[in-house]
Amino acid sequence: MSAQNRFPKPDFESGYQYPVNIFDIPNEPLWVWIDITLLVLLMGFVAWAVIKRRVRWPVIAVSFFSVVYFGFFRNGCVCSIGSVQNVALALVDSSYNISFTVLLMFILPIVFTLLFGRVFCAGVCPFGALQELVNVKNFRLSKTITTVLGLIPWIYLTLAVLFAVTNSAFIICRFDPFVGIFRFGGDVGLILFGVLLLVASVFTGRPFCRFICPYGALLSLFARVSIRRTQITKQECINCELCHNACPVDAILPPYDNKVKENRSAGVRRILIYLLILPLMAVTGGMTVRMLSEPLSRVHKAVRLLEMVLENEETPQDVQSLELQAFYGEERTIESLTEQVALIQQKFRSYSTIAGVFLGIVFGLTLIGLSIKRTRKQYEINDAQCVNCARCFSYCPQNLNRVETGHAPSLP
Repeated sequence: MSAQNRFPKPDFESGYQYPVNIFDIPNEPLWVWIDITLLVLLMGFVAWAVIKRRVRWPVIAVSFFSVVYFGFFRNGCVCSIGSVQNVALALVDSSYNISFTVLLMFILPIVFTLLFGRVFCAGVCPFGALQELVNVKNFRLSKTITTVLGLIPWIYLTLAVLFAVTNSAFIICRFDPFVGIFRFGGDVGLILFGVLLLVASVFTGRPFCRFICPYGALLSLFARVSIRRTQITKQECINCELCHNACPVDAILPPYDNKVKENRSAGVRRILIYLLILPLMAVTGGMTVRMLSEPLSRVHKAVRLLEMVLENEETPQDVQSLELQAFYGEERTIESLTEQVALIQQKFRSYSTIAGVFLGIVFGLTLIGLSIKRTRKQYEINDAQCVNCARCFSYCPQNLNRVETGHAPSLP
């Protein structure tokens, strides 16, 4: 964007000429297209390694490259995670022009997830890659803890979309715990939080990806219906449990023999109860979040400004904030600001209801999923939770047998 002169240039009669800028301006659009090209190539490379070859070393190589290039060199700004907000705002606000490259950053990992599972999460995402590289131990958390913590990404995703469509804030970008680490500076609290996440990543697999990342929650939906899925081995599973113990994100389901056989009528009653509970939870969620719409609306700067103005009118301040100075300097009226805030709060009530219904459905489906027990005869990958880190491949004895006979690639 070209700068404009605030004041007219002086008229020199001595033949003075303004100097021409000779410094180079970085071609940022070129770098963005390089980022997108690398994004596609790296996801394709990981898909080949995990789906076709079932080896781990390419995932590690991609993780190193991603941390160095996307992380430290590009400052974590190849942000498919944050693009969720841009897309959400573009869907409801026709005046918002979303960049085509940002749209690609949002869509491409989803397309690859539909085709090959969460290969973006494997090592292409610098946040996941950084956690993968520091992981040493895998202390398994209880099912209760992981289930409760697993709801946080859905809440985070819902709030991020809510604040984006109301044009209030992009909270994913504001509260990013790793960008400060990649940029060697920023909010001290967020940097400390990122460091704590990395320390936790040493002892348990990817806490940010599993329990915080909103884009990971979105990708888990598409991973459930991916066309090509990860297989630990093409041989018959011998139920040795080694892959289950090796998985850092607890994405491998153990065998389960459903010995409690219920009759047909009991099964029908149970399904009917579920069908009644789910709409009830959706309605409850919608009403609950709608009631919270007013405090949620305070994230919007206009709502906060009205509160400051009303407080200042009641108790005049000797030293006014910059926001108040700008408000009075523009000679705006309290009535016009009040009307603006009323429209904003009405928008919050509408979108908060939709957000609450969505969260109610998520909570309901989670409870239903916990109560349904499907018979499994062998270990199976939970495609929604699997991040395609490929760690389980080298632990499977069936793959070791294939290595010994020369029919499989060597282990990492």
